[in-house]
Amino acid sequence: MDAMDALPTPRTRAGQDGLAALLAQPRTALIGLDFDGTLAPIVADPEQARAHPGAVPALAALAPEIASVAVITGRPPEVAVRYGGFAGVPGLEHLTVLGHYGAERWDAATGEVTAPPPHPGVAAVRAELPGLLERAGAQEGTWIEEKGRALAVHTRRAPDPQAAFEALRAPLADLATRHGLIVEPGRMVLELRPPGMDKGVALLDHARAVHAGCVVYAGDDLGDLPAFAAVEKLRTNGVPGLLVCSGSTEVAELADRADLVVDGPQGVVGLLRALAAQLGRGSSAVS
Repeated sequence: MDAMDALPTPRTRAGQDGLAALLAQPRTALIGLDFDGTLAPIVADPEQARAHPGAVPALAALAPEIASVAVITGRPPEVAVRYGGFAGVPGLEHLTVLGHYGAERWDAATGEVTAPPPHPGVAAVRAELPGLLERAGAQEGTWIEEKGRALAVHTRRAPDPQAAFEALRAPLADLATRHGLIVEPGRMVLELRPPGMDKGVALLDHARAVHAGCVVYAGDDLGDLPAFAAVEKLRTNGVPGLLVCSGSTEVAELADRADLVVDGPQGVVGLLRALAAQLGRGSSAVS
């Protein structure tokens, strides 16, 4: 095996067992991936986010070897598909994108998005949010991202991003509560969205749907913690799993819980490429 294809060794026994299960029975494996910060580098303007150039080739090589690949993101699924370049790629015919934390679903096989009606609280928050930010004295550079079924307030461009973030937590939580929403904190972003769906629920539902025999999940932010918890729950039920942190000094809690920490999207792509290389050799040997 070339050095570039070498698989890293998880630091925990549970992670080692999860990786071993994937390699032993890849046709039962589900690989779940966050988008921003995991497949795509974090950028100041989320509209400029694009998948790492090696992500789609690595996924296209890996997907035919396993049961399912699912991208699980807070973004609308069609946006993740566009920014990821996932549509119409040979090898990704069965890719699934679970957007808005699983509330919307895009399937590569049909190219269609399925979704329930929107939560009425989002429209109410949309109308009130600009005035609230003004009254709260939000720092210059704080801005609102429209996400369809959710709204996000970003502070990364502010002069003091962390102070701007902390100052807005309480007023945004109050606004969300009044309209039946929740606030999901992230890396210099506070997202207001409907309750009841998170990446853990989405991952568990998809794992059941594809009858996953082992599950890998890679993420980088606090919103990925429910997916980590879902993999840990599956482990207690006898389904091996591997938790991967797309390394960031901003979210130590995720890194501490991970079985494997890689160097951001570049490291995630390297892991996917290594898995594809190893599994491809195995299937060639069998055939």
